[in-house]
Amino acid sequence: MAQIQSPLPGTFYHKPSPDAAPYKAEGDAVAVGDVIGLIEVMKTFIEVKAEAAGTFAGYVAGNEAPVTAGAVLAELGD
Repeated sequence: MAQIQSPLPGTFYHKPSPDAAPYKAEGDAVAVGDVIGLIEVMKTFIEVKAEAAGTFAGYVAGNEAPVTAGAVLAELGD
């Protein structure tokens, strides 16, 4: 199972805005470069992109959760 890790510390968001759907749902196909979430650092939002392709297995980090660099945010299945 592949893991998507946080590139930097900050607050992790599953959705582009509070009233939007999450970027990915369990079972969704994921291609290299797909955005799976956002990291907020000092009011700046950085897209978190998949570096591997697969099937979205789910988020590990909670929505609006503080994360550290290298923390696992989501997992991909085959």
